[in-house]
Amino acid sequence: MPHQPPPPPPAPARAPLLTLTADTLVAVDFTPRSRTGNRAGTDTGSRTGTRPWPSTRNRTRPAGPYRRLLALPGARAFTAGNLLARLPMGMFSVSAVVMIAGTRGSYALAGAVTATGLAATALVAPWIARLVDRYGQARIAVPATLFAALGSLALVLCVRQGAPDWTLFAAYAATATTPNTGGMSRARWNHLLKGDPDALHTANSFEQAADELCFMLGPVLAAFLCGTFFPEAGTLAGAVLMVAGVLLFAAQRSTEPPPHPRTTAGSPLRAPGIPPLLAVCLALGAVFGAMEVVTIAFADARGHSAAAGVVLALQAAGSCAAGLVYGAVRPSGPAARRHPWTVAAMTLLLTLPPLAAAGVGSLPLLAGALLIAGMATAPTMVTTMALIQERTPEGRLNEGMTLAVTGLLGGIACGSAAGGWVAEHLSPAAGYGVPVTAAGTALLLSLTALTRPADSRAPH
Repeated sequence: MPHQPPPPPPAPARAPLLTLTADTLVAVDFTPRSRTGNRAGTDTGSRTGTRPWPSTRNRTRPAGPYRRLLALPGARAFTAGNLLARLPMGMFSVSAVVMIAGTRGSYALAGAVTATGLAATALVAPWIARLVDRYGQARIAVPATLFAALGSLALVLCVRQGAPDWTLFAAYAATATTPNTGGMSRARWNHLLKGDPDALHTANSFEQAADELCFMLGPVLAAFLCGTFFPEAGTLAGAVLMVAGVLLFAAQRSTEPPPHPRTTAGSPLRAPGIPPLLAVCLALGAVFGAMEVVTIAFADARGHSAAAGVVLALQAAGSCAAGLVYGAVRPSGPAARRHPWTVAAMTLLLTLPPLAAAGVGSLPLLAGALLIAGMATAPTMVTTMALIQERTPEGRLNEGMTLAVTGLLGGIACGSAAGGWVAEHLSPAAGYGVPVTAAGTALLLSLTALTRPADSRAPH
């Protein structure tokens, strides 16, 4: 191999030229540079000593908060399974009402059956959540989901075969073992993001937006399936989606929080700051329940009952969008300090629907008011769930969050009853005063009970 002379040494760096223009000192460096902007002959790590010029279009921008969140190992897999399992939560009630009313000809029976299922869930769900905390998500959630799916199948068979009415109540009550998939997902984020409150805030906002999305799409999907195919299609599809989603979610063992079989922590009901939070959840649930019933009554009074679902979906869409925006910003101050502000904003925006209903009385105007009013829902719920996570004792997180959901369900039942009574005996426009009153009650509780220094930390 012929001898090759060594490469010439790099040109020595030349001293910059200094000059003075007006009152500014300018330094000009005449050293030759490559296309990368490095000095000539400087090795940049490539074989030739130069790299292609970086295009502005190809420069990587810093990942957004949600992209960083889903980039965690296993996050996308358990999120996909959880969303699949959570979608039927917005389908089952609508599917049951359509199925029972369509075959038995009684909306009263359909409402009573779904109300029984709601009451059974309020009693059973905290017990299921306690078992999840003690023995692990996969070990409890899978059999509990399978049992609930059998209850849905039994309901379909009872309706299809013309069984006595009491069998419908028993079958639908069996679905109360459905685990709180949203709570289990939040528990996983809490496990993965310990020590990073900003990322946990983004995760909670993402979960709340997912809740709104599922409760926005679930009823629409249920109505489509029951109306297009057969009355039982919504319930059957919901059961399949729920089982498949929970199986996928439970299979992601790497992100599952460790169980606490021998925890000495007391019940979340006795933890400082939790009872006032549950009272707030009760009031917030009354907002949601009353708003739904009153909006349906208002649309029906205007001769557009079929549009009620679209109008309510706009409210959920506003909440979903606001939740994503709220999760992308860095929160200022502790959650206990932010909570009254979010509830105050919710109370203020909830005055828009009664003004729209009492004024022109236009359904499109009411839809716009509900879209704006819904934007305060997600920030309020995100902050509420953050407080639940902070104040729930170690090892009882699923139980604490499920108790919050139970409070919401109880409030929804009370709000539905109150809103329906006012809309029937006074007017649908007057019925919008019920959610405003419930939000004002939540604000009063937040100002008086949630900001006490003694309640700012939960025992662990």
